[in-house]
This record gives sequence, structure tokens and C-alpha cells, in this order.
Amino acid sequence: MPRVPPPPVEAAALPAAPQIAIQVLERTMNLLDALARQPEPVSLKDLAQATGLHPSTAHRILNDLVSGRYVDRVDSGMYRLGMRLLELGHLVKGRLNVRDAAITPMRQLHRLTGQTVNLSIRQGDEIIYVDRSYSERSGMQVVRSIGGHAPLHLTSTGKLFLSVDDLRQVRAYAQRTGLQRHTENSLTDLAQLECELEQVRRHGFARDNEELEMGVRCIAAGIHDDTGKLIAGLSISAPADRMQDAWITALVDTAAQISDALGYELSHAATAA
Repeated sequence: MPRVPPPPVEAAALPAAPQIAIQVLERTMNLLDALARQPEPVSLKDLAQATGLHPSTAHRILNDLVSGRYVDRVDSGMYRLGMRLLELGHLVKGRLNVRDAAITPMRQLHRLTGQTVNLSIRQGDEIIYVDRSYSERSGMQVVRSIGGHAPLHLTSTGKLFLSVDDLRQVRAYAQRTGLQRHTENSLTDLAQLECELEQVRRHGFARDNEELEMGVRCIAAGIHDDTGKLIAGLSISAPADRMQDAWITALVDTAAQISDALGYELSHAATAA
């Protein structure tokens, strides 16, 4: 009688990669929360007990956090929150303060121009749009998405940030990015870009002449914090045939008003004295 083969054994379903990633993230956040609840350094044993993690799992995650400076390991084998979290906290605080200080002046500038007013910050080799002021009742406008990004050399705000970099940094940026072209007006030549940045330094504002998108022009002025550091750009985006140089003074004055609210005027006056 022929032997009947046993039914095939189904392979156990493997957990989806996103689920694993979420689990690791949750464990990481639990460890950080446990550290945040303690004013003094905490032992691995106590952290494992507080989070319900196996000590080996907690140790592995803590090692990664130590490598990223999110957690410090002190000499006694204890753990505490690291300086990287403080750096990130200051960064977030600064951005929130800028948005708080900018919201009313941005609305006023929008009412004056009838065009979209953007607040942008630098992140690496790009700018990120973090806020905007516009109205659907104001007719044709150029509306940038909050969270959208664009290369520094193709935007008015990006040029502001490049203008405060030294020559070595600008050339390094050009080498990293290749000064990519988006339109026929894009500045893809380093010498031309350097000349443009010199104009920005001289006049105190920057332009995007259909360099990121054909049919769209932008002008931007810088926003400084209480240390004098350029931390954001305020820009007006408009259809190319509607952009007006008459708006430049109001733009520069509005950016200065926001900077003053962040303490720049007082710090600048103290330095000058």
C-alpha cells in the first residue's frame, strides 16, 4: 500500500517589518520616558524593570541611544538623558518661537500684498516651509505646502542662508548638490551663484527669479534670533508678472519686526555699544 505523504507544514508567518520598527520605536520611547522620570542616573536593571523589557533588549537599545548621544552612560554603568535631546529641544523651541512671533506680522504683510507669505527654515542643503499666510479670496497666489522643501540655491530664502556661509562652505554645497537645475533660470554656475550671494549681502534681501518654478518669483528677508544668528527667512511668493519691488521695504521691515520680537534688536544694540 503506497505511503501517503504527510500534509505540508505551513511556514509561520513572519512579522511585517513595519510592525517590528514600531515595536522598537515604542521600546525606545519607553526607555527615554523612564529616564526622564528620574532626576539621577538609572541602572540597567531598574530601567528594564520600569519598562518591562528583558535586560539584554534594554541594553541593546540603550547602546544605540548612547551612540546617537540621546543617552549618556556614566562611569558606574548608569544611564541618563543625553545632550542630543537638549540640542533638539533648543532647536524645536527656537522654531516654535519664530512661528509665534511671525504669525501676526505675516498676516499683515499678506493683507498688504495680497500674495502668499512664507516662513522657512534651513535643514541641511534645503529650506523647509514651516508656515504661510494666504487667503483664498485674494485671487491668484502661489501657495507653498507646509513641510515642503527645496534646494537652497534655487530659492530666495535659501540664498539668504548661503549668503551667511563662508566661501568654503558655499563651494562645498555646490560640490555636494551639483547645483541642480529646475528651470532655464536656475543658477547652476558657482561663479554666478557667488555673485548673487554678494548681492544678497549688500542689499539685505534675496530673490528667486523663476529659478525653482517658471512663472513664480519670490523675494525674502532674514529673521535673526537674540544671538544675531539667521534662523529663518520670510518670503513673498507671487506669479512672475505680479511681483512688485515696492513690496521689498515692507518685507524687510516685517522680517526686522519679527527679529526684534525674538530679542535681536536688543542684542544687536548691545553689540554695537
